[in-house]
Amino acid sequence: MALSFCGNNDIKAYSVEYGVLNNGCFVDALNLVPHVFLLFITFPILFIGWGSQSSKVQIHHNTWLHFPGHNMRWILTFLLLFVHVCEFAEGLVSNNNHLHLFMPAFMGFIAATTSVVYYHNIETSNFPKLLLVLFIYWVLAFITKSIKLWKFAEYKVGPQHLRFCITALLVILYGLLMAVEINVIRVRKYVFFANPQKVKPPEDLQDLGVRFLQPFVNLLSKVDFSKLISMAPQKINMKPNLLYIGKLPIAMRALTNYLRLKDAYEDQRTAEDPERAPSIWRSMYRAFGRPILLSSTFRYLADLLGFAGPLCISGIVKYLKTKDETYLGVYFMSSTELLQNSSVLAILLFLALVLQRTFLQASYYVTIETGINLRGALLAMIYNKILRLSTSNMSMGEMTLGQINNLVAIETNQLMWFLFLCPNLWAMPVQIVMGVILLYYLLGCSALVGASVIVLLAPVQYLIATKLADTQKNTLEHSTDRLKTTTEILKGIKLLKLYAWENIFCDSVEETRGKELTSLKTFAFYTSMSIFMNAAIPIAAVLATFVMHHFINKTGPSPSEAFAALALFHILVTPLFLLSTVVRFAVKALVSVQKLGEFLQSDEIGDDSWRNGDISVTLEPGKKHLGMVTINRKQPMRYQMDNYEHPTRRPLRPTETEDVAVKVSNGSFTWGSNLLTLSDINIRIPTGQLTMIVGQVGCGKSSLLLAMLGEMQAIEGRVYWRSLNSSNAGFERNINKNRYSVAYAAQKSWLLNATVEENITFGSPFNKQRYKAVIDACSLQPDIDLLPFGDQTEIGERGINLSGGQRQRICVARALYQNTNIVFLDDPFSALDIHLSDHLMQEGILKFLQDDKRTVVLVTHKLQYLIHADWIIAMKDGSVLREGTLKDIQTHDVELYDHWKTLMNRQDQELEKDIQQDSQTTLERKTLRRAFYSREAKNQIDDEDEEEEEEEEDDDNMSMTTNRRSKIPWKVCWCYLSSGGFFMVFLMVSSKLLKHSVIVTIDYWLALWTSSKTNQSDSYYLTVFIILCAAGITLCLITSLTVEFLGLSAATNLHHNLLNKIIHAPIRYTNTTLQHLQVYSSTVNTCSHIPPTLESLTRSTLLCLSAIGVIASITPAFLIALVPLGVAFYFIQKYFRVASKDLQDLDDSTQLPLLCHFSETAEGLTTIRAFRQEARFKQRMLELTDTNNTAYLFLSAANRWLEVRTDYLGAVIVLTAAATSIWSLRYGLQAGGLVGLGLTYALTVTNYLNWVVRNLADLEVQMAAVKKVNSFLGTESENYEGSMDSSQVPENWPHNGEIKIQDLCVRYDPMLKPVLKHVNAYVEPGQKVGICGRTGSGKSSLSLAFFNMVDIFEGKIIIDGIDICKLPLQTLRSRLSIILQDPVLFSGSIRFNLDPERTCTDDRLWEALEIAQLKNMVKALAGGLDAVVTEGGENFSVGQRQLFCLARAFVRKSSILIMDEATASIDMATENILQKVVMTAFADRTVVTIAHRVHTILTADLVIVMKRGNILEYDKPETLLEQEDGMFASFVKADM
Repeated sequence: MALSFCGNNDIKAYSVEYGVLNNGCFVDALNLVPHVFLLFITFPILFIGWGSQSSKVQIHHNTWLHFPGHNMRWILTFLLLFVHVCEFAEGLVSNNNHLHLFMPAFMGFIAATTSVVYYHNIETSNFPKLLLVLFIYWVLAFITKSIKLWKFAEYKVGPQHLRFCITALLVILYGLLMAVEINVIRVRKYVFFANPQKVKPPEDLQDLGVRFLQPFVNLLSKVDFSKLISMAPQKINMKPNLLYIGKLPIAMRALTNYLRLKDAYEDQRTAEDPERAPSIWRSMYRAFGRPILLSSTFRYLADLLGFAGPLCISGIVKYLKTKDETYLGVYFMSSTELLQNSSVLAILLFLALVLQRTFLQASYYVTIETGINLRGALLAMIYNKILRLSTSNMSMGEMTLGQINNLVAIETNQLMWFLFLCPNLWAMPVQIVMGVILLYYLLGCSALVGASVIVLLAPVQYLIATKLADTQKNTLEHSTDRLKTTTEILKGIKLLKLYAWENIFCDSVEETRGKELTSLKTFAFYTSMSIFMNAAIPIAAVLATFVMHHFINKTGPSPSEAFAALALFHILVTPLFLLSTVVRFAVKALVSVQKLGEFLQSDEIGDDSWRNGDISVTLEPGKKHLGMVTINRKQPMRYQMDNYEHPTRRPLRPTETEDVAVKVSNGSFTWGSNLLTLSDINIRIPTGQLTMIVGQVGCGKSSLLLAMLGEMQAIEGRVYWRSLNSSNAGFERNINKNRYSVAYAAQKSWLLNATVEENITFGSPFNKQRYKAVIDACSLQPDIDLLPFGDQTEIGERGINLSGGQRQRICVARALYQNTNIVFLDDPFSALDIHLSDHLMQEGILKFLQDDKRTVVLVTHKLQYLIHADWIIAMKDGSVLREGTLKDIQTHDVELYDHWKTLMNRQDQELEKDIQQDSQTTLERKTLRRAFYSREAKNQIDDEDEEEEEEEEDDDNMSMTTNRRSKIPWKVCWCYLSSGGFFMVFLMVSSKLLKHSVIVTIDYWLALWTSSKTNQSDSYYLTVFIILCAAGITLCLITSLTVEFLGLSAATNLHHNLLNKIIHAPIRYTNTTLQHLQVYSSTVNTCSHIPPTLESLTRSTLLCLSAIGVIASITPAFLIALVPLGVAFYFIQKYFRVASKDLQDLDDSTQLPLLCHFSETAEGLTTIRAFRQEARFKQRMLELTDTNNTAYLFLSAANRWLEVRTDYLGAVIVLTAAATSIWSLRYGLQAGGLVGLGLTYALTVTNYLNWVVRNLADLEVQMAAVKKVNSFLGTESENYEGSMDSSQVPENWPHNGEIKIQDLCVRYDPMLKPVLKHVNAYVEPGQKVGICGRTGSGKSSLSLAFFNMVDIFEGKIIIDGIDICKLPLQTLRSRLSIILQDPVLFSGSIRFNLDPERTCTDDRLWEALEIAQLKNMVKALAGGLDAVVTEGGENFSVGQRQLFCLARAFVRKSSILIMDEATASIDMATENILQKVVMTAFADRTVVTIAHRVHTILTADLVIVMKRGNILEYDKPETLLEQEDGMFASFVKADM
């Protein structure tokens, strides 16, 4: 049968006797003209354009200018393409040998495609004049189609005919496109106007740093996320890094969104009720409501299109024939007829799926982007609040670091996730109602029974979801407790090991873990119930429906009804399954918002510290206010303090009329809870002079500094800061901006996770000369020389952890370097030895600061420095005892002066200082090395291994790298499963396989039943159907339970082993505490997420496989099409998993610095505020947030990229399945029921394909955590056994306290050099021994050797006749006592801190407290011995903590006591008392003191001087002092 344009069956087809336009064929030919015109003109332009611009790719993206109506044009073009497809199909189906019926449609399709390609090219090259071609095309097409429509109307062809509808639609579309084109001309004026509009690209596109261009690409790229991947790494083995992902567009930056949210929040405060807390929900809606509405619209469209699937299946299975109608010499199809053609339905099904998935992904993307914006805004809001938090909140424990970290890490993410799921809230009801209506339409009343099963079980699901949320909350509380206990243990692990308490504390963790596991079991049970409900509900609903259908209609349903219903039930389950999740997240979001609200309403430093003092701010230039201005620190200081001047040269002693920098009058201050910390304070700090504040431990010296800085709450009184004459103000402002900040070095040193240099300059411009001077003054150079990268070494979590003295000196250096008028130093000498202290005092404070004429306030316990003070403030019990110069005090308060004199016991000896200085620096340079290398060696070894691995990897070719990076470590997977028990693994695998086989059988049986023509067998089919469904439901229950409990037992075992490993590891491992903590907390957390991932992965994979199996068994031809689809899927998933893993790593690695920055800020609040560095820290926080958000955005967008592709693949699978089924039906190969079954299964594939890939990617990340745990479990523990049995050790050993050290050699690690070399010593019972030596000479290593904490590889230590290496560690360590340099207290009660074993009587505890000078203080506390100790003992001063540690050692009445520099942070008075007490309380015992201040061991019976791991001098102190040139003698001279 030959083809011709007008059809060859009739000569009339070409006749024009009734007029040219009345010939249908001619009208169709006329319709071809515009299409041919467009192709004819645009092809040369496109080819010439591409030729000249073959480098189109290189065009920078700032030319991505969108013409007006950009999105509208794309949408209309897509619609146009769809209508052309319909027109083509209608032409073919009507009469496939009339070319004129479908040829114009085909050409129209090509022309429409060309038009959009052409438009895109014009847009990228920004050449609008060429759009004229398109304008002409739309006009011509509109005219020709209108003629056709007019002719149809003449011939009475109406809307009941499909061709009329299609033509009418085309007329409308061409008209709209013409309007879009006119609009471009109107706006851009590129033609017909004298001056065309010049357009600049948006700012983001001009910035080459912005790489996330999703908001700027054309509609097609927005839909399929393809531009993202063209932005993604070209070579798969190129890891994305921070530089690579670039910056965020301005609209998505944290600052932009913070301002939006803040405005919405602040707008709610009204003048009538300023105290009312604004609603966070309302603020969020105002700031981010619009994108959520857009996303919800997309979601509705997607859900409605989702119902096309079941309806098309129903239609395809029906497959009907129809009647004829003829006009204009050709056949006209009725509008309904096309929808009854199965081939057309298959294509419609495909298009509906593609559109549905597109809308769905668009909806997800918009919500995710909004969620990320919201998170950025909330983080900025929280950070701003942290910077204004009142200090009393932090110190009184109302607001802990943990709570702040939770707000940052958990609550903001909860809100973000809630926003992601938000559109589901309103989309679900619509989906459910639509589903029920369609079911009713298909199956009548019986469908309502099935739907009612689903609806009735929904409350049960909701109940389970709420239970889940509650259990999760409990679990979270327990895991927070567990983490807190673990953190404390890891921080104090050295002490626990030395006291042999690790098992007591380990048990306390196991106890909390036990509670947590109880919650986790409940959680696992409810989770498995939730999974079970989701799997079982569709089976139950289908069962109920078909059983009812059988009883009502006495027959089974037809195939088309049955499988459409099956597909509908699958659709209905999704919203109900999600409902429980969304409700759970909504509950969490409510809690998070409540927590956030409380936090945002908590006390701020501005109001609070000044609320009760009658503070007036006098700023009028006319009023003279005795040269003072009261500062309200709530307002930025800049306004009030710009009127400051350089202090003039002053007389040496201040007089009453002298300038005062700070003055406090009648001050009473509190840390909250209305207990006065400072009362009746009247002091003055003279300008440009050195003021010292002295007093005993805990008398309020540090509080006084903070009160002046405005950190405390003022109950009454005022703090005045000096103001300046306005005449100088302008001049002053130019010279120095930060004359108003205060350089403050806190008592507890606080360092940033940054380089040494950044810590010292602290945001000030770098001045080499000044920097060098400061480093020298703080004698930091030798320490810096030892660091691997000098002062560019990062300190903090990832770098080297410095010793206390080094940290303190860096903090002091920071205070010295800042160019501020006033410097507050809070006990800067506490962790320094005598040489460093003297050097810092001379060079740093007296020389560097005083030459600068800066006002210095120094809190110190070193009374020997009082002679340098210009002004002294002596404090006692929270009030000022004396104020004045040393001379004043000498004349007016002789008693106090004498008291000091006895304590000082020393005069200024500048001369010796100079002699000492030289040798000290050179020595320190060498000896500090040991401290650094012992710590560094392990890290170094690890690093070297890693580097070697990396080098090996680099040598591989690219494909290998891809392979390696996209493989799941199955071995690790097996380790994880086996740790859950083999029986459980077997049960899980077998029940999973059985469950899926049964589910497939159910559906197959349904197909057989619906296709069977005989009536009598109906009841037989029904019975088997019921049995199968019951079996399926039972198996669902078993699988869901096994997966969850397998995961639980695996997590339990892993945690138990990990904890024991960490606690019993040798001390060299526990030096990297923070690293351990991270491994510990993150892995334990990750391991609990594995079961749901595993469950989801196995379910999705088995569903996809069973679906493909079913389709292939029904129509084997499908297998041919499957090969290319499989290949495509393989490459998509491979590409995605590599990118996803890297982006996931990037997200994790950018999240850590952000969380660290928050906790660093919260810890160093007082310092940041004193320095007035809030703005810089905010800026840093915004940068870190944006970086993390960029990574997260790329990760989410990559997920969308994957889903769009797998969804489209799924749609192609459905199309192929439908095409092959229709083909086999045509040739009578299959029953309709089986075709329905095949298509229903094909539909499920689209849902599960992307889950397979994403679960694989998730599993890969989670298995990395298991791998970490496994590698950690590989480290060796300390040998706790010993060669002697504990029963062989006498009960009272060591009863004498005799110590023999024979040829002792010690090292920290077999890989390292020895730190003690052939040491020999003998200590008689009851002797008091002092050990001294410079930093790093091996003093502390010797003390650790007594406890067998280090590797004794040669020689031995014999205590009372027993070699300690033979003893079990627990026995050895529990019989000795030690007091460490750093005081460690655990949260709990005072009783628990002194005696965790609960073996001592109260009298014994009180006695120990009395010895440690703490009895009165503890008695005054609420609860006495049971008074609360907060985390780390923060509610006591450093000195008090050290005294508690002494008391702890006294409680254990051991005959050997070792004191490791234990008096470093105690004032001299207390120290002297202690020395006496130790001598009396331990008169009959052996005491080994490692001395910090040499004068403390002058009364010892024996002195050992160490140098570089050897004993240099060993004798009685008197004998050693006689050796003038001896090392001990030189120490004593320096310390006099």
